[in-house]
Amino acid sequence: MKTDVIMANLERKYPNEKEYLQAVREVLESVESTYNKHPEFEKAKIVERLVEPDRIFSFRVTWVDDKGEVQTNSGYRVQFNSAIGPYKGGLRFHKAVNPSMMKFLGFEQTFKNALTTLPMGGAKGGSDFDPTGKSDAEIMRFCQAFMLELWNNIGPDTDIPAGDVGVGGREIGYMYGMYKKLKREYNTGVLTGKGITWGGSLIRPEATGYGALYFLEHMLHKVGKDVKDHKIVVSGFGNVAWGAAKKAIALGAKVVAISGPDGVISIPEGMTEDMVDYMLDLRASNKNVVAPFADKFHGTKFIPGKKSWSVKCDIALTSAFQNELDGNDAKELLDNGCWCVCEISNMGCTPEAIHEFQEHKILFAPGKAVNAGGVATSGLEMTQNAQHLSWTAEEVDDRLHKIMKSIHEQCVKYGTQPDGYVDYVKGANIAGFMKVAHAMLEQGII
Repeated sequence: MKTDVIMANLERKYPNEKEYLQAVREVLESVESTYNKHPEFEKAKIVERLVEPDRIFSFRVTWVDDKGEVQTNSGYRVQFNSAIGPYKGGLRFHKAVNPSMMKFLGFEQTFKNALTTLPMGGAKGGSDFDPTGKSDAEIMRFCQAFMLELWNNIGPDTDIPAGDVGVGGREIGYMYGMYKKLKREYNTGVLTGKGITWGGSLIRPEATGYGALYFLEHMLHKVGKDVKDHKIVVSGFGNVAWGAAKKAIALGAKVVAISGPDGVISIPEGMTEDMVDYMLDLRASNKNVVAPFADKFHGTKFIPGKKSWSVKCDIALTSAFQNELDGNDAKELLDNGCWCVCEISNMGCTPEAIHEFQEHKILFAPGKAVNAGGVATSGLEMTQNAQHLSWTAEEVDDRLHKIMKSIHEQCVKYGTQPDGYVDYVKGANIAGFMKVAHAMLEQGII
């Protein structure tokens, strides 16, 4: 397998899908040398098959706003790979959603799910619907219209969507209500991220952020460090950032910045529990701005137009969107003394940023490893649904701990370099790829 040859073919076929091409290149460059030690992979054309999704559903979503005007959006579901289990991945509602984004996220999800050790394939979906400024009734009508188009292609043993950017427990509830009406059966296993009163799992809302901090702990322990008392900056203020900030504070760290599209909040003394709770109010407002945080809490400062990466820190956590941290941001972080970066958002750093971090030999770990706690807990939610029972928060958290420890061990196994530096990008990519590749090989040419 030659990465450049495969990428050239994909670039000819999909010249405008930059996110998808970026994600594929990163994985192929990481696994090329390992892959070429397995002639059986080349004979079965594993890579050529794996980089193409099994199928893509594209559909129109038509709904009526509060003014009685008809609105139309595009909807997508990319079922990427089911070699190790039914398709599993979130739904994203954001104005920037397009086929390239859906394919990149589905591709990433395939390896992330493999890392969890749970039987889940990779998928992703969503719409260019923008929840910002929408009323609760408008969001409900959109979710119902979206599910009206999707319902017949998902199921607890086929494809299990979850939440993502712009999709939380409220949206999952509205979509499940419509699914139940159309399907005429009560099967909560078809969606994860549900309300706790009707099949949801305890600590699922926090799980992505919690799992990231557990992974971070293992990274730091390996080099003789600890999370406690270190300064952390987090991007965004949504569900992922909220869970990460909440667990970071519980572990004794100081969260000194969060951000939004409008700017950054500097918190010199570190976030308190009240501040963490207020992040949920900001998200629920549907205004997508972070400035009100500084009006509410004394001693914090709103800096318009700036990112979290402009605030001095020890550890930086991308928690908002893909490619949110670029090469210039990376240099600013390094100049400010940052020595550890973890992607909690999917592909949160550009290739240029990753190059900067690895060139300076600081600790860096990719999203497919760091943020796998969210989908891992979704997998645990599926297990509870299948067994018709509910575990305690302690039981779920204990399982999440073990999964994140296992993911870290896999990254170290495949990513440790001759000089002892752990290339977590390479480690995560090889570990996830090998599991999926062997499953595809054993299941024949399909």
